[in-house]
Amino acid sequence: TTGAAKVIHSGEEFGRITFEFETSCTADCELYFMMDVNRKSTKIVESWEKNKTRQTYTHIMTKNASVSYTWAFQRTNQASDVSRNVARIYSITVSNAVDGVSSSCRVCALGAQPSSSACVPCPPGHYIDASTSQCTECPPNTYLMPHAAPGPDACKSCGPSSKSDKHSLCYSDCHFTYTEGNATLTFDFSSLGPVGSLMNGPSFTSKGTKYFHHFNISICGGKLAVCTDNVTDLSITDSQREKEGPNAITTFICQSTIIPASGRGFHTALSSQSINLADTFVGATVDNNLEGISVTPDLFPKTSKKVPDVNFYYRSLETTSSCESGRSVVVTLRCNPDKSTTGELSVPSQCPAGTCDGCTFQFLWESSGACPTCTERDYHQIEGVCKGGNQDLLYVWNEPKLCMGGVPLPAKKTQTCEGIEFWIQLGAGLGAFTAVLLVSLTCYFWKKNKRLEYKYSRLVMSANKECEMPVADSCAVMEGENEADMEDEVVYTKPSLLGKLKAIASKRNGDNYENVQLNSAHSKTLVWS
Repeated sequence: TTGAAKVIHSGEEFGRITFEFETSCTADCELYFMMDVNRKSTKIVESWEKNKTRQTYTHIMTKNASVSYTWAFQRTNQASDVSRNVARIYSITVSNAVDGVSSSCRVCALGAQPSSSACVPCPPGHYIDASTSQCTECPPNTYLMPHAAPGPDACKSCGPSSKSDKHSLCYSDCHFTYTEGNATLTFDFSSLGPVGSLMNGPSFTSKGTKYFHHFNISICGGKLAVCTDNVTDLSITDSQREKEGPNAITTFICQSTIIPASGRGFHTALSSQSINLADTFVGATVDNNLEGISVTPDLFPKTSKKVPDVNFYYRSLETTSSCESGRSVVVTLRCNPDKSTTGELSVPSQCPAGTCDGCTFQFLWESSGACPTCTERDYHQIEGVCKGGNQDLLYVWNEPKLCMGGVPLPAKKTQTCEGIEFWIQLGAGLGAFTAVLLVSLTCYFWKKNKRLEYKYSRLVMSANKECEMPVADSCAVMEGENEADMEDEVVYTKPSLLGKLKAIASKRNGDNYENVQLNSAHSKTLVWS
């Protein structure tokens, strides 16, 4: 069975084909669903093997071109006399076909004139208001879901760190903000470039032909990625080829199969089998899962940097028999100061094709442009040596430097200072003053202590004179002694500390006496007891 349809533009989706089928095989068999765009090479869209219960399959058209769809059914092994293989297609529905027939009716928007009853197409990003039958624009940062029921529910909110201006699709504006505790990191991924490319491989066919998988990735909405097939059909004239344009896919992430020129003796490399891997931007976050799409961190080596990885999540609306929920892609942006600003893309070493299950693709994009913008926290101040009363203040980045752009490094500053000579002089002066003060205090207290000792001795003498004195045996003046010589000079000797201690000890023993030396010409000594 062959069907042909030419679709017209309706938002981001040009049209879709839906068919209901089932297969019943007693031997091995396979049903192919193929597509031929602009009468060029035919490619297999999807295939089913062995028995399949009754089910529905939908294929979305993303190119405004003449398309031929073909179904083929065959046995995969040798024929058997008892085998009975059947493939049944119950219905085929093509939407948005030019000059097609309708199988059902949908609500449409009426013209602006009150008396108008003709249906008019709504602009992109507008839904049909069921109460007024007029086109209404979706709210900000939402996009219009294709083939949704009329009403405001047809507008779906964009994911985290995502926005929409024309409500046709959500995209990232290359800016991302992450807050942890009191620290806020701001990222600007515009320096990575509009589109990143990666070619992995090589791989080889069963006949030994070398080929590569080439990926084009766009993380921002400014410019989308394009994958072009340069395989041409010789039956098409140059005028038709120029009119129809190249067979290209424009989306966020796409994949092409590249056959090098040396592989088959071509003059130039061949690009074919371009497929759309991601046409919907889900959102960006540092979490490892978002809306059913998960990241496997073990597929890539862990980073020792303190900057978190930022994951960009994408999804494709096209479903396959193996990927019933469609394909999904996760691009992990990692800050690596050792890389250039455009960085380097890589796939997991365990999955050189970029996917381990055929449905979820993961890429790692390491770049210095994936580092957060610089702030005052990313540099510190160094004070220079004070020379001649001036000191330089230098500013250097923290090592390792994990930021790009943002606040620039401040210029060198000079401030007045006081050198070490001043502090040495000040210390010497304080030391000399302290020494003089200590000597003065020592002399003062020493003199004060001597006065106290003298007063104490006078008190002791006064106390002893008041005591009763014994009568002398003789008070006569010896012959030859002058009366002037008799005038004895009484000199009191101040007792030392040891003498005081001995006096105290003698008083305790009952020997109460005190020696007083009388200095005269005859050196007499009187002893009171």
